[in-house]
Amino acid sequence: MKEGADPSIDPAALSRVVATPRWLRDMGFSAWLLVGVTLLVVGLVWLLSLTDTIVMPVITAAVVAAVASPVIAWLQRRGLPRGLAAALMMLAAIALGIGMVLLIVGGITNETSGLSGQLNDAKSTIEGWLKDLGIDPSTAKNAKDSASSSSTAAVDTLLKGVANGLETLSSLVFFLVLTALSLFFLLKDGPEIRAWGERHLGVPVSMAHTIVERVLQSLRGYFFGVTIVALFNAVVVGGGALVLGVPRPGTIALITFIGAYIPYLGAWTAGAFSVLLALGGAGTDAAIGMIVIQLLANGILQQLIQPIAYGAALGIHPLAVLVVTIGGGCLFGAVGLILAAPLTSAVTKISADVAAARKTAPVG
Repeated sequence: MKEGADPSIDPAALSRVVATPRWLRDMGFSAWLLVGVTLLVVGLVWLLSLTDTIVMPVITAAVVAAVASPVIAWLQRRGLPRGLAAALMMLAAIALGIGMVLLIVGGITNETSGLSGQLNDAKSTIEGWLKDLGIDPSTAKNAKDSASSSSTAAVDTLLKGVANGLETLSSLVFFLVLTALSLFFLLKDGPEIRAWGERHLGVPVSMAHTIVERVLQSLRGYFFGVTIVALFNAVVVGGGALVLGVPRPGTIALITFIGAYIPYLGAWTAGAFSVLLALGGAGTDAAIGMIVIQLLANGILQQLIQPIAYGAALGIHPLAVLVVTIGGGCLFGAVGLILAAPLTSAVTKISADVAAARKTAPVG
């Protein structure tokens, strides 16, 4: 070093030597952004869980209103005021709900003695199977007794639990009343509520309109696909029960149809009920046949129709439906089970819309 030279280091040169790579800075920014979004979602879910008394009825009503709004629009085009159309829809929904409850409860009540005998026969058959497999007779007897106590408790809960549980009954009535009230206003004032939401979504109104429309389309498409699959399963299982001589094939078909609206759990629960009913009412061969029919209806055959139903309705693969539905259920419960697939479909379509808009946007 020359005498008198400045020994200090040039800051600009030092910054170039120790500068953080751009890709690392971008990764860090993205990571913190992801953490912030996650905390926001967790906070919102926590707040919603504290107010689930009103949140759940409103969400339920919003889903039903999204699916039923085309019917209201059709009634409007026929000259009915929107308020009257909403009232007629509400009356039809209440009548349908009451009719379904009376049908199911009345059917179960009328067949209680028969069902008890068939279930007892089924438990005896299972006990015989256990003995044939070499299991100790006392162990088989204990298994039968456990099944008996469980089935008795289930029947008592089904027939008497609501009557004896006043708190549960009052909560159910409160939920239904809030849901019905919310549904009426969403059906009656849906366009105004939607327009207000689009104006306050924080994005340009045209984009907000596209986002809301995609979400509504996905919700309707999802339930249309579910209905197709439910009808298919009900026809296959009910027809199979009729051919096998299983008691009450109509009840089995109805339970199968309703169970299909509970994602990935209701169908298999209805299947277990039909197999047990076949075992007690028509024998071992009919039970084995019903198992085969359930495996076909909820397995191979359903996989043939699901790509058509969900693919046309949602535009995503059935495997994606399975993954997001189970994940949504684990994170958000029943709401996640229902909304995960249609919201995933909506996000996919919105992303495609944004990408298409960017391609057509003028440069500069």
